[in-house]
Amino acid sequence: MTYCVALRVEAGLVMLSDTRTNAGLDDIGMFRKTFTYEKPGDRAIALLCSGNLSVTQEVRTKLSRAMKNAAADPDARIETLLNCETMHRAAHLVGEAMKTVQTEMRSGMSASNVSLGASILVAGQRKGGKLRLYMVYSEGNFIEATADTPFFQIGEHKYGKPILDRMITPTTSLSDAAKAVCVSMDSTLRSNLSVGMPLDLSIIPRDSYRFSLRRRIEVDDPEFTQISREWGAVLKAGFDALPSVID
Repeated sequence: MTYCVALRVEAGLVMLSDTRTNAGLDDIGMFRKTFTYEKPGDRAIALLCSGNLSVTQEVRTKLSRAMKNAAADPDARIETLLNCETMHRAAHLVGEAMKTVQTEMRSGMSASNVSLGASILVAGQRKGGKLRLYMVYSEGNFIEATADTPFFQIGEHKYGKPILDRMITPTTSLSDAAKAVCVSMDSTLRSNLSVGMPLDLSIIPRDSYRFSLRRRIEVDDPEFTQISREWGAVLKAGFDALPSVID
């Protein structure tokens, strides 16, 4: 399992993912779930992946191969994440790759019970366009985050959702958004063993067309440890201050 979360607020985009994969009690591995693509001054895009690892790896391979081929032969005019006209089109490219991979794999695994379910968050901004955040499903279709729903979660999302519901609005600052995703992840780490560190935190400020932060958070990271410890203390203090429901 995994947990990935992405927020779109007026100030920018904030993304956080874990690195644990679980194919059984005795088959636990570590794989990066966040992948970033940047053309400074023009665009910055992040993909966050959850679900069947072979599916999401193949989707990324197809997207990366297209970018490599486009760079090697500019006259071929191959459409990629780094040259498409809009973020909406970028989500289409991810969806098209997802659909192709699903079709290829399902035809070869028709007798298997292995789930090929996967989801990918597409977050970024292209020069001349707005901040965008999409969730791409296994079928290749997608939805976009809005002011009413400014964040998406994929994977083991239920433990980390309450803090986001209470704290995140379109006007939330990037600093507070980063704290919120860390608290959301901390809650998930404490309640689900299929989600694990290290973590990858990425931030794209509005109209910067670049990543201001791409940070690996290790188990002993002092800032994340402090957030976890102080959030726990605040919750206990708040609980202790609640009125009794019995005499």
